Amino acid sequence: MLKIRLQRIGKKNQPSFRLVLVEHTFRPQGKYIEDLGSYNPKSKQKQFNKERILHWISKGAQISPTVHNFLVDEKIIDKPKVKAWKPKPAANQPVADKQAGPPNSEGVGGEAIKVEEPVIDTQPKIE
Repeated sequence: MLKIRLQRIGKKNQPSFRLVLVEHTFRPQGKYIEDLGSYNPKSKQKQFNKERILHWISKGAQISPTVHNFLVDEKIIDKPKVKAWKPKPAANQPVADKQAGPPNSEGVGGEAIKVEEPVIDTQPKIE
């Protein structure tokens, strides 16, 4: 499956991105089929090849969520924006999907594990 996505180029602390057409199994920094534009986040400069992007979309190429939002901003495609990322849950807030409880309280089959606590003798010994 072909994808249109961003490929980072540039030095450390000098990010720059290429808009490329790649096979989805290729590495993000690997070879690409066609260069479709560029984006510089520091200067907010975007340069996209509209005709080639529309050509590849018509051939069935999928678009990454970030690239989709860029193309909506540039009015190359007329669709609503999509959510490109989801924030990580905060460490002190419980996750809604899991039940509240201490970690590792469930066994392999979802059964609760019984932990035996040692008996501590609180009475002083008299000799």
